[in-house]
Amino acid sequence: MSSASNVPAVAALDWGTTRLRAWLVDGSGKVLAERRGDDGLITAREKGFANVLEGHLAAIGAPEELPVIICGMAGSRQGWLEAPYVSVPAPLGAILGGAARVPDQKRDIRIVPGLAQRLADAPDVMRGEETQLAGAGLPAKGRDLVCMPGTHSKWVLVEDGAVAGFGTWPTGELFSVLGEHSILRHSLGEHPSPVAADNPFFRRWCEIALGEGGDVTSRLFAIRAAGLLQDLKAEDAAACLSGLLIGGEIASARRRHGAGATAVVLVASGALAGLYQAALGLAGLGLRTVDADEAVRAGLIEAARENGMIARTGAAI
Repeated sequence: MSSASNVPAVAALDWGTTRLRAWLVDGSGKVLAERRGDDGLITAREKGFANVLEGHLAAIGAPEELPVIICGMAGSRQGWLEAPYVSVPAPLGAILGGAARVPDQKRDIRIVPGLAQRLADAPDVMRGEETQLAGAGLPAKGRDLVCMPGTHSKWVLVEDGAVAGFGTWPTGELFSVLGEHSILRHSLGEHPSPVAADNPFFRRWCEIALGEGGDVTSRLFAIRAAGLLQDLKAEDAAACLSGLLIGGEIASARRRHGAGATAVVLVASGALAGLYQAALGLAGLGLRTVDADEAVRAGLIEAARENGMIARTGAAI
């Protein structure tokens, strides 16, 4: 493809369960156009993945023959095409370069594979986060512990540019389940309040979880009891639960993957970035923060290079 500036060379998509983000990129990796929508995996299964893709590409002016690189749940077993997992340990470049091609399409459409950890006592998988890792600006040499918070938070150990291992903590999902389907629903209310990183209840309960090494189950009912005995308000109950779960995640992840670690690369954006920055600070860990949106876009551009869709110019991503 042409590497001329302002001439589209590839379309890059982060295609998740409920959301889709698309970028039109030139040969140097410069973003020419962007589009976001609610046509995630669930919607695309009904409308047809090719139909959804072509609709978004037409909206951002993509030429008919433009190649496409995709990461995320579109490559899952329930997605457009199952892109087979790459087993860890694995170099990031080799992961991206193994993108699976969608057959019977007029375009060259490829989907980045996810990662599988096949340990008997710690099986795990990820899709989408591997592309964020590739765009996070990690050094080619050295050991990095990466935290990627979300509904299912990932902690990843990267050594000399290769994913050595990882673990998943379903912190966001636990918050939702406990807040909606447990006794704590009476404490948090029907619509739990957003949690601020400077909320003293968030910070205190995060410190409790960190101090107790991540044992949060014994503390959960105390949130309900505090509402009954200490008039804990709903917004502060949400902060308690958030601090407890995030603090527990950090303590547990550090014990499993970060022995001796004094710093973390945090790949996050929005409110979650602020909460995890505060919690990691309370844990005494230094951190470098990378915007998650920028990381996945940079990773997709690198995947396009690894698959020969755009030329490698030597420019940093």
